[in-house]
Amino acid sequence: QVQLVESGGGSVQTGGSLRLSCTASGQTNSLYGMGWFRQAPGQEREWVTTLIWSDGTSYYEDSVKGRFSISGDNAKTTVFLEMSSLKPEDTAKYYCAARIYSGGLWVEKEYAYWGQGTLVTVSS
Repeated sequence: QVQLVESGGGSVQTGGSLRLSCTASGQTNSLYGMGWFRQAPGQEREWVTTLIWSDGTSYYEDSVKGRFSISGDNAKTTVFLEMSSLKPEDTAKYYCAARIYSGGLWVEKEYAYWGQGTLVTVSS
């Protein structure tokens, strides 16, 4: 089993920046990758980004490319999400997620472990 704990959410104005962190504990050597999803009020949860531990490759949803950056620590237990040029439409609860195999990185069901989420609010 793996446990995920997020931190770093908050409120910013349009154009601002925030950094989210997610630390995994437990059987972390089983993890293929870690990433982030988000869920805006009244909307379905959507994939944002994933970092693959084996080669450090990262993938992004189109709307965040160039604004968001995911990175990880050498221990392969913590991922960071640097968010800049934030827009009101980035307002959502951000969930850290971890997966144990390759496949559709944007597919929610393929992530075995989830954090509780951290709220990001961007005001205009």
